[in-house]
Amino acid sequence: MLNSKDIHRIALESKDIYLIGTAHISKTSAETVKNFIVEEKPDSVCVELCQSRYQSLTDPDKWKNTDIITLIKQKKTLLLLVNLILSAFQKRLASKLGLNPGQEMIEAINAAKENNINLVLADRDIQITFTRIWKKLGFFGKLKLFFMLILSIFSNEEITEEEIEKLKSEDVLTAALNELAVSFPRLKSTLIDERDQYLAEKIKNAPGNRIVAVVGAGHIPGIKEEIHKEHDLTALTFIPKSSPWLKWIFWGIPIAIIILIISTFRVSTPSGVEQLLQWTIWHGTLAALGAIIATAHPLAILTAFLAAPFTSLNPLLAAGWFAGIVEALVKKPKVEDFENLGSIVTFGDFFRNRITKILLVVALANLGSSLGTFIGGAKVVQIFVDTLFH
Repeated sequence: MLNSKDIHRIALESKDIYLIGTAHISKTSAETVKNFIVEEKPDSVCVELCQSRYQSLTDPDKWKNTDIITLIKQKKTLLLLVNLILSAFQKRLASKLGLNPGQEMIEAINAAKENNINLVLADRDIQITFTRIWKKLGFFGKLKLFFMLILSIFSNEEITEEEIEKLKSEDVLTAALNELAVSFPRLKSTLIDERDQYLAEKIKNAPGNRIVAVVGAGHIPGIKEEIHKEHDLTALTFIPKSSPWLKWIFWGIPIAIIILIISTFRVSTPSGVEQLLQWTIWHGTLAALGAIIATAHPLAILTAFLAAPFTSLNPLLAAGWFAGIVEALVKKPKVEDFENLGSIVTFGDFFRNRITKILLVVALANLGSSLGTFIGGAKVVQIFVDTLFH
């Protein structure tokens, strides 16, 4: 067992640490984890899970208590949508292999409980990770990431278990991480490097002298390097405040638009009216289009159209929130919608489930309204310039 290429032993002072590199949807990974823990009986078992992901695996019914309207008001809809998209992609691959996603983590948890071994949730909270990523991405970076996630659901590429085992090769993983770094230069450090540091610190401080850590194969090289260093977990979980420049931009754009429209009215009333029409039409139409793409209820589509021109002038509000709340009130989610959140696999599932449809309404209506700000704002500036110089 110890000669397995997936198991890495680290001697750290008085501790023996065994890292088991897994593919999160591999049958072989799950069997290796279970057998190794049962045979070695370590003092602690560390798993690459945070509290929320642990609950998702061990308590599938936790969604039943979700208040979707509160979720919208707390601005957590996009975070939940991203989590569900990633989960769906993983489940779709797992379904082709006849295995539950995260099975190796479940095997590790069960083996620890059955043998009275300390269980350590060693990963950083997924919400902290995504929030730190989100704050590092600009508008177009967020747009690119969102569409990459959406397109991942459409992928029908076949993948065999043999190919998954091949992905445990460090060379292949390094190439994949380098490709990720090219698309999002600052994403890799937050998604991979910081979590390597966090995992390493939690693993080496786990109770006892014999520790088994079950982590994705992609984290093995980083953990082996970082485990010999000291890391500040507080710093790694800190949510940086938004740049004050962003606040100036968010408030500056609507203020500038209002000033331009007022100034145009003082020169030419018809031109000022044209500016208001362009601002309203572009915002309303694109926000409504986003809601239409999400197959929203007609009242939610109308709400998006009416709200967008006004919410775009207030950075504290968003058209998608209003459209999402109307969608939630008109088509109230049923108990089975919450129960089925854990079963979402295909793109169509996102539209059939009332919860995820609401999330899509919020996200796509907000996206449309944001595009309206660029196009409608450009029209306002153009009319202002034409009025002054013609």
